[in-house]
Amino acid sequence: MSIQKVTMFIFTVLILSITSLVFAAGHNHHQKPTTEHGLQISPDLKKLLNQEMAAIQNGMMDLIPAMSAGEWEEVATIGKNIKASFIMKQKLTEAQREELHRVLPPSFIEMDQDFHKSSGMLAHAAEMKNADVMNFYFSRLNAACVSCHAKFATGRFPGLTKTADGDAHHH
Repeated sequence: MSIQKVTMFIFTVLILSITSLVFAAGHNHHQKPTTEHGLQISPDLKKLLNQEMAAIQNGMMDLIPAMSAGEWEEVATIGKNIKASFIMKQKLTEAQREELHRVLPPSFIEMDQDFHKSSGMLAHAAEMKNADVMNFYFSRLNAACVSCHAKFATGRFPGLTKTADGDAHHH
């Protein structure tokens, strides 16, 4: 096995481990709805957001074996599907669209747009069969998930809560 294949395999195993831990930490179906950072989101909108997050989680988990196997078309398809899952572009009512723009802070919208842009870049890298760039964008996607959850979903992901000195709580 070549050094590049071994390195890609090790990187993929590490990413899979980290991603699994992050998603497992927030997997709690019996949790009460919480308000993050003062955001009041209606139950219908929260349901749509949770559906999008579940679809993204599934896509992220499906990427790992596809990337490791060099299944370029599969990776490109998954990346494009994640890119197209913008909650702002779902079939929202006008009232839901207005609510989103009213309650979501600009930093959330910016993080969401960057995330979806990175998924498009991952798809493009797969189309070009460029494993290094594909791995880079997968890493960016995972980092974006952690950043967003740490900022906007600490109730669901308490392990990402920061202390006063800026360090994450260690459990």
